[in-house]
Amino acid sequence: MLVLTINKPATNAPGLISSANEAMPQLRLMSIVIPCKNEEGCITSTVEHLHLELELQGIPHEIVVVDDKSTDSTWSLLEALAQRYSQVSIVKNHGPGGFGRAVRCGINASTGDALTVMMADESDDCRDVVRYWHKLNEGYDCVFGSRFMRGGGTIDYPLPKLILNRLANKFISTLFGIEHNDITNAFKAYRKVAIDGCAPIISPHFNLTIELPLKAITRGYSWTAIPITWRNRRTGVAKLKIQEMGSRYLFICMYVWLEKTLTCDYRKL
Repeated sequence: MLVLTINKPATNAPGLISSANEAMPQLRLMSIVIPCKNEEGCITSTVEHLHLELELQGIPHEIVVVDDKSTDSTWSLLEALAQRYSQVSIVKNHGPGGFGRAVRCGINASTGDALTVMMADESDDCRDVVRYWHKLNEGYDCVFGSRFMRGGGTIDYPLPKLILNRLANKFISTLFGIEHNDITNAFKAYRKVAIDGCAPIISPHFNLTIELPLKAITRGYSWTAIPITWRNRRTGVAKLKIQEMGSRYLFICMYVWLEKTLTCDYRKL
């Protein structure tokens, strides 16, 4: 049975939204980077639905799908998608595998001045990409989605993962003094200048999902948060292995915290 959870915060905490710069140039192209590994059951529908939604909304876009060493028919399906849609680019990660490394391959292959990282399993709502685009065009450097603020929601979120998610996000928000409650969520959008400003990106795996936003925030890029929805995958196997990720997340947290505490060398000029 699918359960929809709609979340309401106790208050609208101050500091949730930083100031946008209305003088920022309007964006010309949204790049959506989708890392995938053995996603033959869902990658075609993910790309088709995303492309259709962005076309209907008139948003200029490219969809960069990175195959992270799949052993099923994912690559052949991607080749077919690239032949059907001129907006679809496909890339193979020829280096060591890992979610973070695959995302970096996609970033390097992208040509847009805005970029969204999206999951391959249709857990993210393509309509939220549209909202990200418009919010970035208000002048923000970054837009972070939250499944746990008023208007956001989750469908069929496994309880053990939910508990760990809430504990991890509480730790991160407390450590950095950030009024955002879903920093671990991978589904976020950035202006390309903010992505470039997060260099060097070092996370090889899912810890990239916190490296990018924490660096962007602590280095002084403007950001805001909007409610988004998420549903558990309906096909395939989740790639995030919780038992393997705790030390990696902690390492990145402390790495960025030390940078924030000890130096201002990387801050936005």
